[in-house]
Amino acid sequence: MGQQTIIKLVDGNHMPQLGLGVWKANNEQVVPAIHTALEIGYRSIDTAAIFHNEEGVGKALKESLIPREEIFVTTKLWNDRHLDASAALQESLDKLQLDYIDLYLIQWPVPEQDHYVDAWRQLIELQNAGLTRSIGVCNFHIEHLQKLMLETSVVPAINQIELHPLLQQRQLHSWNATHHITTESWSPLSRGGKGVFSSSLVEQLAMKYGKTPAQIVIRWHLECGMIAIPKSVTPSRIKENFDVFDFRLEKEDLTAMSELDIGKRIGPDPETFNQL
Repeated sequence: MGQQTIIKLVDGNHMPQLGLGVWKANNEQVVPAIHTALEIGYRSIDTAAIFHNEEGVGKALKESLIPREEIFVTTKLWNDRHLDASAALQESLDKLQLDYIDLYLIQWPVPEQDHYVDAWRQLIELQNAGLTRSIGVCNFHIEHLQKLMLETSVVPAINQIELHPLLQQRQLHSWNATHHITTESWSPLSRGGKGVFSSSLVEQLAMKYGKTPAQIVIRWHLECGMIAIPKSVTPSRIKENFDVFDFRLEKEDLTAMSELDIGKRIGPDPETFNQL
């Protein structure tokens, strides 16, 4: 396997470009998954309060022999805590058994309640207090980001959005880049075989490069400058997803991948998702 790539964020901190997502993994499943990932070379773990597995993540990190400062830990603020972010983060830190996290994200803007700027101001304070190294958002559209930046002048380090070859969000990705916000892809494999893997193009590229469809899609994310967090608890898949640093896609293949974009969401639309 090649060398993991590192992204420099707008606040000067650094983040691995490929991490392990643990959505839908319970506390029991997540412990061996993280151990496997760390042994393979992953150094970034992405969880969230709403995943209900922060305790398992904390247990795995506590058991690991890898120094804390070498592991990048992300968790997220859920929608019902926008006015209570300080207490919410402390609860997450307690479950994770950590003194600080590396990245704290507002998980959804929840436009109906319109408290995301209030939440952002609290995240700025939490960062200043050293409880999180970097702060950012998830699922924010341009108008949400503009409002944050207009009212606080603090640029999110990350905007984590649903992004995969079937939903490339090029306008938002470009806007993020113009404003020095790093785009991070959740659901980067778009449910695999039920989605993008069934593309004949991806199958052809897998054959061309001697890689799997998942590795082709992850490599596409990395070469487009995104951070990717594919999720898995299966050791072979965790290893497969990380084995992407020993090849590059040719320019014409990257261009061909852009034609897979059909605007197909598999998750909620941030404009209308208001679940608490």
